Amino acid sequence: MSLDLAALSAAVTAHGAVVRVLVAATAGSAPRDQGTAMLVWEDGQSGTIGGGALEHQAVMAARDMLAAGRATAQRRLPLGPALRQCCGGAVTLVWERFDEATLPDAAPRARPMGPAGDLPATVARRLREMRPGAAPALLDGWLVEAAPPEARPLWVWGAGHVGRAIVSVMAPLPGRAITWIDLAPDCFPDAIPDNVTAIPAAAPEALMRRAPANADHLILTRDHDLDLALCHAALHHGFASCGLIGSATKWARFRSRLSALGHSNALISRIACPIGDTSLGRDPQAIAVGVASALLKGGNEKMTRDRAV
Repeated sequence: MSLDLAALSAAVTAHGAVVRVLVAATAGSAPRDQGTAMLVWEDGQSGTIGGGALEHQAVMAARDMLAAGRATAQRRLPLGPALRQCCGGAVTLVWERFDEATLPDAAPRARPMGPAGDLPATVARRLREMRPGAAPALLDGWLVEAAPPEARPLWVWGAGHVGRAIVSVMAPLPGRAITWIDLAPDCFPDAIPDNVTAIPAAAPEALMRRAPANADHLILTRDHDLDLALCHAALHHGFASCGLIGSATKWARFRSRLSALGHSNALISRIACPIGDTSLGRDPQAIAVGVASALLKGGNEKMTRDRAV
């Protein structure tokens, strides 16, 4: 995970000095992956590096840094008897203190962990070779982080109970850019997550052409005719994956109508319906959990084992 400058800036604005705690390296079993980070301030924190004694010690060290005004620190911590954690591995943590004076204008990809000096050739080479989203590295006294990966677009059509449940589950997860469409502003809840763009549109299907070709789509409106129009538009436009709320009976009717509109059976079969994991039930939150699981596994074409084909 690269430095999230927006989250860091917001934390500094709200709380003053903030320490970012980064899992810079792991060995063996560890509670969180390399690249996981959290922010700590005097009386609070956001994110987690795994909880337990490791996180408690990391938070206490961060608050000691805040009190002392130290800029950086790093330490390798075995996760065995000393921390009374049974993971059995080890983590290397990096602490960095930021405030209004030291907050960078852009997320730096390489930072010295001690006195600043010329960028070593080894670090410059690693920067050139790092792919977006790659794990961070400690190299010759520098912390090297990759550029962030491009967020995968998710377009949610409909802000009813299921749409709201899915957005509430997906919005906190990293790596997603969510676009949320419904007919009017009052269809949406009062509070919209920061990484969600809500768009009221009298004719939602006309917006389909604006969706990225690699977007995942979830069609969840209250109107079956609108659902059909969105499926028709999605099949013309293209998508990474597309899921439709509904029953097997609804999907059988939609398959027939989409076929009559000129779409091939192979193309129509790329739409998943019903969505979710039917073994979890039909409660909106249960559907959201099943949909989120499928999306995290790579796409909503895996949305249900009961999918009609």
